[in-house]
Amino acid sequence: MHSELLALGIKVAPATGGEILNDAGVDPAPERSATTWAGFLRSQAEALPACAFLETVTLTGARMYVLAVISAPDRL
Repeated sequence: MHSELLALGIKVAPATGGEILNDAGVDPAPERSATTWAGFLRSQAEALPACAFLETVTLTGARMYVLAVISAPDRL
């Protein structure tokens, strides 16, 4: 968390990320239960929309960015 905040230009002490997670009730990484990415996606499949982000260049040379989101009708 510390390095990601630094990459955004936000200067914080290295312990700040741990304090934020601790206040939110999130255990340190070695103590968390090991959930795989595939397991997370399976457990959240009904709530997660399908997304795609792409870049394309038109015939005139204009650069366009496209974000496509597909969700179940009852989730919109």
